[in-house]
Amino acid sequence: MRTRPRIAARSGAALSLLLALSAGCHTPSSTTRAPSAPPNILLILADDLGYADLGFTGCTDIPTPHLDALAREGVFCTDAHVTASVCAPSRAGLITGRYPQRQGFECNLANGEGLLAGTETFPALLRRQGYTTALIGKWHLGALPHNHPRALGFDHFSGLIGGSRSYFPEEKPPGPARRLERDGVPVPESDFTYLTDWLTDEGIRRIESRDRDRPLFLLLSYTAPHTPMHARPDLLERFSTIESPRRRKYAALVAALDEGVGRLRATLTAEGIAEETLIVFLSDNGGATNNASDNGGWRGMKGSKWEGGHRVPWIAHWPARFPAGRQNALISSLDLAPTFLAAAGAPPLAEADGLDLLPLLEGRGATPPREELYWRRAVAASVRQGSWKLIRVEEPDGRVRPPILVDLSRDPGEVENRAEAEPERVRALEARLAAWEAGLIPPRWLTAEVWRENQRKKHEIDRTGREAERKVP
Repeated sequence: MRTRPRIAARSGAALSLLLALSAGCHTPSSTTRAPSAPPNILLILADDLGYADLGFTGCTDIPTPHLDALAREGVFCTDAHVTASVCAPSRAGLITGRYPQRQGFECNLANGEGLLAGTETFPALLRRQGYTTALIGKWHLGALPHNHPRALGFDHFSGLIGGSRSYFPEEKPPGPARRLERDGVPVPESDFTYLTDWLTDEGIRRIESRDRDRPLFLLLSYTAPHTPMHARPDLLERFSTIESPRRRKYAALVAALDEGVGRLRATLTAEGIAEETLIVFLSDNGGATNNASDNGGWRGMKGSKWEGGHRVPWIAHWPARFPAGRQNALISSLDLAPTFLAAAGAPPLAEADGLDLLPLLEGRGATPPREELYWRRAVAASVRQGSWKLIRVEEPDGRVRPPILVDLSRDPGEVENRAEAEPERVRALEARLAAWEAGLIPPRWLTAEVWRENQRKKHEIDRTGREAERKVP
């Protein structure tokens, strides 16, 4: 038995809370009557948010009252995951309801690549169903005409095509990936003071100016708390008691996001549509090594196949349909597309890897919707079945390392490799992983070798402890 790493008090408290929640999770026993009209849908996506950096997941140094209220009034899903532990492929899986590797999209973007022309997205299907569709914020799924947001299902787009940018106005005009635009028209840097607030303002403007005769789908894709670590001065002052300067800036980034959620909800209430609006909140992946985030007791960070890389805080809130409660079924961002389409009464995707979560969230489905999830990014791949996870890593010469097998039910920190003790389970999971991979195509692009080597380092079983993790981006 390997010695478990010591976990900081704050992280340990968060893990204790999460395990208690999972043990005490319940499927809501009742639901209210279904509304007669399709709901407005608001999907709020954070960027590189640490699992344990919210009040409802155990954070004590960053108050998040608005997200805490959303979790308290909605369904907090404790075993929710994204399709990749880095930004772009995670977002590709979310927007399509399919594993991104099915179209060779398994690494972060390079050389202007992105989603294939004609990719079916759930916003496009919602638009066919009569929805007005809008994206506010980060896209990061391609910068070419065929994979621009407005070519793939969005009526309106206000934000940036790339993956990140300054939170403050830039003195020189930024390049195309970082430039803000609104429906094809560049937004002058002088038109905003702080990016997170501007994105919230754009979301509010879109809600208030919506076509009242059509339901609205709004994806508010914040860049916070992704780097650069640019904090609003008043929020930086609010967190002056946090000793670490970087953690202080991170806290300010998260607080601005939480403020935005509060303002959006207040707008829904003022517009009289709060009860009939379906809200989902999650992060695109786990906390990053470079932004002072905290994944609590979950091992690993952004970029890894450990739980901290792809397990994310997830809230589903729909007062007209979802009783408040907690749910510990294994779910994925793949499930957003089928769930939203079902809620809208729209035809399903022609092909989908996700599942409709409405029965689960409404309390009509006592059985967990799935048992398996898969991940792959170049040299590292993983399969989760129930509480068991297998991680496979390839060396530069193509050899495969001895596998890592963990049992999350007895080892949530993923420090004990059970592969030698469970050879039959290893073979069965390897077979399932191979069967899944048979339906994929090779990556259409790869990131640099330094990032592939970092993946190998991230998945060394003896590289334990948060500080050791932070040394390998």
